[in-house]
Amino acid sequence: MSQWEMIARLIISGVLGGLIGFERRSHFKEAGLRTHFVVAVGSALIMLVSKYGFGDMIYVNSVSLDPSRIAAQVVSGIGFLGAGTIIVEHQFVRGLTTAAGLWATAGIGIAIGAGMYIPGISATVLILVGLEIFNKFKKNVSYSVGKADLSADGVNAALDILKNSKIKISAVQVKRHFDKEENEVEARLNFRVYTKNKSEIKKIIVDLLKIPYVKNVNIE
Repeated sequence: MSQWEMIARLIISGVLGGLIGFERRSHFKEAGLRTHFVVAVGSALIMLVSKYGFGDMIYVNSVSLDPSRIAAQVVSGIGFLGAGTIIVEHQFVRGLTTAAGLWATAGIGIAIGAGMYIPGISATVLILVGLEIFNKFKKNVSYSVGKADLSADGVNAALDILKNSKIKISAVQVKRHFDKEENEVEARLNFRVYTKNKSEIKKIIVDLLKIPYVKNVNIE
């Protein structure tokens, strides 16, 4: 293989990875265009090295080569990078799709590096189309994350408001802690609100703030 064809494969990998990264960045995700671009180009480079980098050793009798061994490490190694995009906050997990996108981008880079242009390009198109379709579907059933800071004495009243609400509310979690400055037990209430109607969200905020023990409420 000529050096120019290798460069062409790197460029194609970078473009395909950049497309997925651009889609992720357009939705304000943790890993964007630059990260996906680098992952795709790096994966393609590793594949090229694995496949063509040891051609001078083929005719050495004491050496046996397995071209897939180096490239295979990309699949497991990219997991460490993907783990860095996953955020767990109060039982809410974010970044899984972006982590999966990085993993898939690495696979696309490997495919292009191996000369499998049609599968690599097809996978890119399929991922982009899938992300857009499911993102629109998600918006139709999207939820907002709510947080309320209050004294421990107001927890039951706040829970009653959420329970009696006509809007679907789930993933309710209460965390208590002792505030040394206030010398009292305080609580953080986390929950999900399944609605797009701003007036309904505002009503929940107002109802919670009516409780004397509630200090602040945020739903976004």
